[in-house]
Amino acid sequence: MIESLLFLLPLLLLSVVVHEVAHGVAAEWWGDPTARMLGRITLSPLPHIDLFGSILVPGLLLLTGSGVLFGWAKPVPVTPQNYRDRKWGDITVSLAGPASNVALAGGLAGVLVAVGWLTGGNIPRIVWMVGSYGIFLNFILAVFNLIPIPPLDGSHVVANLLPPRAAYAYRSMGQIGLFIVLGLLFLLPGALGWVFLPAQVATGALLGMVTALT
Repeated sequence: MIESLLFLLPLLLLSVVVHEVAHGVAAEWWGDPTARMLGRITLSPLPHIDLFGSILVPGLLLLTGSGVLFGWAKPVPVTPQNYRDRKWGDITVSLAGPASNVALAGGLAGVLVAVGWLTGGNIPRIVWMVGSYGIFLNFILAVFNLIPIPPLDGSHVVANLLPPRAAYAYRSMGQIGLFIVLGLLFLLPGALGWVFLPAQVATGALLGMVTALT
């Protein structure tokens, strides 16, 4: 279990930090400098660590053998009123997080290919384990964050496509949305099995490409 923590928690931390930085970079592109002004456009984990979401929740999930690893960093602060286009700015800033996790999965696959070339196709077991799990974890984060439960990223996309009154009522669910997500993670992890399916398919396809290239 200790070995799992040593490998999996740093992988999770890197993945959620990249996710949040992507939100901040996208917001800045749309004209909102809030994240940069507050020092959040950095890959240093220190400004991003959320004690509950980055340490306690994933640690408890691992220690209880739930079969699910999940967590989050402090949300990057953004000011949507600064966006050049409020609607499309919010949509693309929200999608930037999951997109960054897909890109990170691709980057990890590239590292595995490079190691395979350098070792004549004999990728060390520990490198393959860390790389393959990192790919799977990032696909899980991407799919999970697209679930349309406020305040997850997918809910921002849906809210911007609803009429104003419906969008307001929908966003107000964010007050209980986090508790719904945590309840599913700890009490009914099997209910989220459908999140794993696309992540497993994508991971298998990407690792198949790695094997073919090495």
